[in-house]
Amino acid sequence: MKKKLLTLICAVTCIFTLTACGKTETVSEFEQAKYSAAEQRAQQIVQPLFTDYLCQGHPFVEYGIPAEDIGTLSMEEIEFIISDTFGLEAEGNAIVTGIDSFQSAIETIGGITSVGEAEIKVDGNEIIVNVEVTGSKKNATAEIVLTNDMFLKIKSASLNPNATIGELMGRAALNTLIGMGTVFVVLILISLIIACFGFIPKIQKNLAEKKAAKQAAAAPVASAAEVPAAEAVDETDDLELVAVIAAAIAASQGASSTDGFVVRSIRRRK
Repeated sequence: MKKKLLTLICAVTCIFTLTACGKTETVSEFEQAKYSAAEQRAQQIVQPLFTDYLCQGHPFVEYGIPAEDIGTLSMEEIEFIISDTFGLEAEGNAIVTGIDSFQSAIETIGGITSVGEAEIKVDGNEIIVNVEVTGSKKNATAEIVLTNDMFLKIKSASLNPNATIGELMGRAALNTLIGMGTVFVVLILISLIIACFGFIPKIQKNLAEKKAAKQAAAAPVASAAEVPAAEAVDETDDLELVAVIAAAIAASQGASSTDGFVVRSIRRRK
């Protein structure tokens, strides 16, 4: 029974595996046509729109707006100018940021000499097209983001210079240096902390000795203050001695009593 159950499970697993392997994602003719149009539009945006036209400020100059005053236009005005000039749907912010990105990148790559193949990627409601650009100094990659609908509205555009092998090696060396430097600094700090452990007992000993010295210096004063008052002298024996001496003196003088005598002090005779 167990063998039959195991065989059934293996068979079902194989069926699902083969089904998954045989499944291919089909793209409708509309989607394929939309992607092809997105590739063509991206290539059109890179070279004629941004490189040859927008970065030179031509459409704005034609409307009587100097290139340096583009930042003063509203997004609606920019969108109208692009639509009226090129017949393209675009977000105003995408045009403004795209102009800045292309102008900065063109200075780095030394001007665009040719536009290569386009690579398309669909991400939800966006179509991302990467276009390879060849420059006189170095190459770059233009990234154009369009809406995933029939309008293919421009959402963003940027031109990113590609790093050369030397730049990549320099970044790798810098990252390595920073990483190793951080490790050595941490090791040095740990070594200093461990070295301080040898001084801690000495410091504690010195503090204990100072505390003991202070306590010893304060002890005599405390003992002197705490000495009890001298015990009261027992004068009982002295009174008896005074009576005996007074009686002897009275007898030597022939007196019958000691009323006439006053003993003021008693000193032992050597």
